[in-house]
Amino acid sequence: MSPVQAPAVVEAAGALVWRVRLGRLQVALVHRPRYDDWSWPKGKVDPGETILSAATREVAEETGHDVVLGIPLPGLEYPLSDGRLKRVHYWAAQVAGRPDAAALRARPPVPPASTKEIDQLRWCDVAAASKRLTRDDDQEPLAELVEAYDKGRLDTRALVVARHGTARRRADWKGTELDRPLTPEGQRQARALVSVLSTFGVGKVVTSAWARCVSTIAPYAAAAQLTPEVSSILTEAQHSTSPARVAAEVLALLQLGEDAVLCTHRPVLPTVVDVLAQHARRPVADALPQADPFLHPAQVLVAHVAQTPKGPRVVATETHRPHEL
Repeated sequence: MSPVQAPAVVEAAGALVWRVRLGRLQVALVHRPRYDDWSWPKGKVDPGETILSAATREVAEETGHDVVLGIPLPGLEYPLSDGRLKRVHYWAAQVAGRPDAAALRARPPVPPASTKEIDQLRWCDVAAASKRLTRDDDQEPLAELVEAYDKGRLDTRALVVARHGTARRRADWKGTELDRPLTPEGQRQARALVSVLSTFGVGKVVTSAWARCVSTIAPYAAAAQLTPEVSSILTEAQHSTSPARVAAEVLALLQLGEDAVLCTHRPVLPTVVDVLAQHARRPVADALPQADPFLHPAQVLVAHVAQTPKGPRVVATETHRPHEL
């Protein structure tokens, strides 16, 4: 017998866009006249698009609001009539504000959906939203959102930890470690990171002073019109001398309360991850990368950080690799 093939998967993404009005948690619902249903803004991932970019694009199309993604929420899976499986990824999200201007500059413009696709947007208190939702499956991400709000874990900022893109091999490079460059593949990875970083509202760029890190973050800095903060502390050489200084820099970014990216090297990552773990809930710390290489070239670890009376708290994490352009 031939092996049974898994069904093809249709990837989709969206968000539960939330706000607080008069002390009440509210979420945005959209109405689709074709199905006469109320649901979360979402849609299919376009070819070559990341699920992150699809989420912010679809929300912008269907609600008219640019958003910044927050903590990941439970997704959905269900079979389609043609035998394929549809997988929907969700995040909590907030409407972008003035601090997110740089990230929005790095995004392409998004035309609104037609009224044949979406004809109403309604902000509802969460109890009313629960009653209005058409699909029972849409209750699960809402329940997670409400729980995160009740526990002070919903209003977060992202610290994105990026490993630099693929670089020239040491054996093939006649220069120094300071100027060893990215390969063409690494340059493509760097360009692809632009859309990943913009979805999390990154408005501060901190990078190791070595060329392969500076070059990895340069396309985003240019698109967002930001000036990177170049740090010798985050280089391999300085880390080997004083890991404590690296740890202090990571902690300062956690305490900052802004969406930021830190780009560094594989040997530095254990210290970075250790600081995140020290300031994370136990289940979150246990889910962090545990072993070398921690991240692959150009892969990012997104730490969602809530500011609490006891200091910064990493309440959720996720990892992503950019689609190379």
